[in-house]
Amino acid sequence: MSNVITASAASRRELVVARALARRLERGVSLVEVMIVVVIMGLIAGGVAAVAIPKLAEARIKTTQTNALELRKAAMTWRADHADTCPTPQLLMKDKAIDATSKISDAWDVTYEITCDEQGDEIYVSSSGPDKKKGTQDDIRVPAAAPQG
Repeated sequence: MSNVITASAASRRELVVARALARRLERGVSLVEVMIVVVIMGLIAGGVAAVAIPKLAEARIKTTQTNALELRKAAMTWRADHADTCPTPQLLMKDKAIDATSKISDAWDVTYEITCDEQGDEIYVSSSGPDKKKGTQDDIRVPAAAPQG
């Protein structure tokens, strides 16, 4: 008979535990649990932003360098037919030396500046860089040895 009582008590305990679990599941999640999840998501987003923002800055610089190089090539080709004039990005676009969809402004939406040396041998394309100020250390020049203006 003691085995019957023990088995009956064990089933009652299991029933009580099952009912408590069912009540907990019906109740949903507490505000504290939701806040913990939100904080964790915020920490993850902050970590991703800390990695992504410097990469974005690097990508803008590389894109500006690549676009300036392409603009320089177009300016050199154009200058072969117009030796007496140093082109501007707008003039290259007007004369269809570059495609209408070509970028004539850098990643910070400042128009590239094209300069030609006195002898007419070299063409330089420059961008004022991230600070948008000419003649500063972050300026982007193609070729890199371009004179600062």
